[in-house]
Amino acid sequence: MLAACGGAGGGSPAGNGTSVNVVMVNNPQMVDLQKLTAEHFTKETGIKVNFTVLPENDVRDKISQDFSNQAGQYDVATISNFEVPFYAKNGWLHALDDYAAKDTAFQQDDILPPLRQSLTAADGKLYAEPFYGESSFLMYRKDVFAEHGLTMPEKPTWQQVADLAARADGARKDMKGICLRGLPGWGEVIAPLTTVVNTMGGTWFDKDWKARLDSPEFKRATNFYVDLVRRHGEAGAAQSGYAECLNNLTQGKTAMWYDATAAAGSLEAAGSPVKGKIGYAPAPVEKTESSGWLYTWAWGVQKASKNPDNAWKFISWASSQKYEELVGEEIGWSSVPAGKRASTYANPEYNKIAGAFSKVTMDAIAGANPRNPGTQPRPTAGIQFVGIPEFTDLGTKVSQEISAAIAGRGTVDEALATSQALAEKVGAKQK
Repeated sequence: MLAACGGAGGGSPAGNGTSVNVVMVNNPQMVDLQKLTAEHFTKETGIKVNFTVLPENDVRDKISQDFSNQAGQYDVATISNFEVPFYAKNGWLHALDDYAAKDTAFQQDDILPPLRQSLTAADGKLYAEPFYGESSFLMYRKDVFAEHGLTMPEKPTWQQVADLAARADGARKDMKGICLRGLPGWGEVIAPLTTVVNTMGGTWFDKDWKARLDSPEFKRATNFYVDLVRRHGEAGAAQSGYAECLNNLTQGKTAMWYDATAAAGSLEAAGSPVKGKIGYAPAPVEKTESSGWLYTWAWGVQKASKNPDNAWKFISWASSQKYEELVGEEIGWSSVPAGKRASTYANPEYNKIAGAFSKVTMDAIAGANPRNPGTQPRPTAGIQFVGIPEFTDLGTKVSQEISAAIAGRGTVDEALATSQALAEKVGAKQK
């Protein structure tokens, strides 16, 4: 269904004072937004929104091309805290501080501080507003754990998780102990793996941009991850990403899953076979206090936009508390694009649905520290990624090596030797 939305619309010419052109990723929350916009935003403001909706890889390419050329085809785009620093540095984005300051109804102070900080560039200016935010946590079947006398620690370590995965493996017919992403992609297997690397004392680069993928800590973390998913993880792990693991937990094929906090809304949605059966625990740790990642799909305005005022009006509606309440009333509270506002977690209607995971989610986001996510100084910000443009290519190539090791096509040591050579080239360029 979502794929069918790709490319929907195409927009009218930028510069039309009564319209705004938006290009966005085809995640479920964005598809909901597309459905609600005409009836509510356009009806209230008279501003028509022309949407272009594409899968993640395609939308990133289109946004990068349009914004880097300052072509102005799109006024607003979904960008993340990964892109904001270098998009802002390159002069591709319109600063939003003045808009946010003047629009008191938007309540900028209600945006959770880690997200505000992650969307603020080195020059101290705000360049995007979050649509939803997420960290990562551990999800597990409470009923299965109870049946087999298993107890989830309040703050689990990765070794405790591995032990639980071994005991839960086979707890029910065709049920594996844990699901972990193995699918290639810097935003797939690399995301959870890098949080394991961080908490086990590793890093992609030291503060002087020296590549550290062949360090003992990085090797240990990667071997741990690969071994865990090979021993007690899902079938076909090398081709399993977020969507596949979500399906596995929903369909009773796995007892645990470590991934994005955003998954909880789907697990607790009306009609979900596991609604009310899932427990939520913080991201597992070892040497750090927390290890959850930080990510947000946010709205950025192209510097070349001829409609920045209308663009802000759209953003201030789409990222507002009012819009969250609209989604709750018309679609369902489990579909609210949450993870960005303190008021969301004080909303009794939201907490009726999200009570099982809302506090764990908010604590995970609050505890995320992109500037210092590990045990040593870093050269740039990022928890589950390295905040440089080159990481999209480097992370993808390294992910292919790791995925191959998960599939049994080579060893972790071989994968990391190849990856270290790739990282050294990137590090040398950064120096």
